[in-house]
Amino acid sequence: VQLPAFGGGLAQPGGSLRLSCAASGSFYRVNTMGWYHQAPGKQRELVASISKGGMTEYADSVKGRFTISRDNAKNTVYLTMNSLKPEDTAVYYCKVVADGRGYAGMPYWGKGTQVTVSS
Repeated sequence: VQLPAFGGGLAQPGGSLRLSCAASGSFYRVNTMGWYHQAPGKQRELVASISKGGMTEYADSVKGRFTISRDNAKNTVYLTMNSLKPEDTAVYYCKVVADGRGYAGMPYWGKGTQVTVSS
């Protein structure tokens, strides 16, 4: 399963970015999709996740500022990030849980995209 992520870059405090990640490869179904981030010297942590049915979960630090969404027909997950803060600076990773031939609930990680919030 391939998970290229797009949309990272440099933003000013208070600005916005939109990340996208499209899953492709040999699988039957994509279940939960999500975004994690990892700042230098820190552990990777959940930013937001969304189930196939659209139920969402957010880290407290991004509630009200970030929105996760998905397009099931395209196996694509999006993260719209508004009111960005310097502390949002991190590498953002896409993660999906997929079912395929002979397996179920397999997690896959994308390579990550850098988000830098600075003036």
